[in-house]
Amino acid sequence: MKQDNDPFRFSPSVVLWPLVAVLSIWICYWAETKYHLYLGQYGIMPRTLRGLRGIIFSPFLHGSLQHIYNNSIPLFLLIAALRYFYRRYALRVIVYGVLVSGFVTWLIGRGYSYHIGASGLIYALVSFMFFKGIQTGYYRLVAVSLTIVLLYGGMVWYVFPGVDNDISWEGHLGGFLAGMIFSRLYETPEYKQQQIVYDWQKPGFDPNADRFMKRFDENGVFHNPPKPEDIEVIDAEILSPPPTPVQIVYVYKAGNDAV
Repeated sequence: MKQDNDPFRFSPSVVLWPLVAVLSIWICYWAETKYHLYLGQYGIMPRTLRGLRGIIFSPFLHGSLQHIYNNSIPLFLLIAALRYFYRRYALRVIVYGVLVSGFVTWLIGRGYSYHIGASGLIYALVSFMFFKGIQTGYYRLVAVSLTIVLLYGGMVWYVFPGVDNDISWEGHLGGFLAGMIFSRLYETPEYKQQQIVYDWQKPGFDPNADRFMKRFDENGVFHNPPKPEDIEVIDAEILSPPPTPVQIVYVYKAGNDAV
């Protein structure tokens, strides 16, 4: 029986979740382009009753090919990492990340245009995994946090107004704050690197191939190995004494000088 104590497990959902998310936004963009629809009106219009619907719909809407392309790759990678490393809270972080970032955008956003795009969710995922990894102190999750800093550290500047007037810094700020809050609310187990002392603690341990574990039956009862037969031990020197040493004597005789 293979032991499964590792909290980080790969499953099909690690790929399916981000795949569904990315396909969803591309299908919406394709439908809008193909049928000449204007879905931007379903985005977030701050501080209007109708604009509240954009909290749900805005992550699926994008204004241009470059906009959707820039969001697709980080969305796929971040959802996959979230599902793998934080399986227990993945769905809650995604759903609440969309809601909180959208509500903050509706509350403080510029009111003269619609706010669309999945960047609010992306910022929520980046913020959550960065702060949560540092808080746990576990080497794997800290490595994830450092990787996020290397890949997306420059994104932090876009939570401030005035950096780029063409982006929704309000949605970025809402997502960043949401992820930071979730990292404090959702507790993770204390991950400790277990010191390997015994063979059964090794990841590749197979009890069916271990001689000791084979002594247990299906009911868990241990059976002693059969008693070995008595073996008569005979001193080899008695049976075959060592051979008599041979003495070699060299005799030197002086020869006559030749004439």
